[in-house]
Amino acid sequence: MKIATHSDQCLSFIHSQLDPGTKHPLPPLKLRPTVTLSRQCGCGAMAIATDLAAFLQARAPAQSHWTVFDKNLVAQVLDEHKLPQTIAKFMTEDHVSAIQDAVEEILGLHPPTLTLWQHTAATIRHLAELGQVILIGRGAAVITQEMSNVFNVRLIAPLETRVQHIMVRNPLDHPAALKWVQQSDGGRARYLKAHFHTDIDDPLQYDLIINTGRIPPPVVAHLIGEAVVQWAETR
Repeated sequence: MKIATHSDQCLSFIHSQLDPGTKHPLPPLKLRPTVTLSRQCGCGAMAIATDLAAFLQARAPAQSHWTVFDKNLVAQVLDEHKLPQTIAKFMTEDHVSAIQDAVEEILGLHPPTLTLWQHTAATIRHLAELGQVILIGRGAAVITQEMSNVFNVRLIAPLETRVQHIMVRNPLDHPAALKWVQQSDGGRARYLKAHFHTDIDDPLQYDLIINTGRIPPPVVAHLIGEAVVQWAETR
């Protein structure tokens, strides 16, 4: 079964969700769920999201699709808000200094960071409202916290486990992989603190927190999928 994970598939996903001839409900679910995945760097979020999409797709109508939005979310934001592709490199999960942001804005490199963040938040809410999406990062759990169809998950793992994962995935030695993990975690924490005044590690933001250090991605995906199905049936 092929799961849509790339930007060239996003448009077909949206068309399938908006098609008035599509049977929307997920039998026997009462609503069209959206799942957000907040993650520490090196937890295997993309592999888990892909397996989770496959798990939930098996319970969805044939004519509709569960879709994962990770890096392709930026492409969706740019397309939805008619922004040039050159802006993509400035839309990272980190918070730049006010001075750097002001200089880049004056030079015309990108619109104000606040504007880019507002566009991102609007697209995340739009996708979450459509349902049957898995949104990775970008503060999606906070942005959608008032939406009744959204299930929020946090993925964590021991630091050394995550460093080893990064070393396998990228040609990096241990010190470089450790620096990568620490910088990524720090950037994501700063992003939520700057835009949402929220601690990314606050457990009360999430419906489910899973330590992926001892559980293979397919099992993690199955656990999340079962939780989403059971939760959706009670809504």
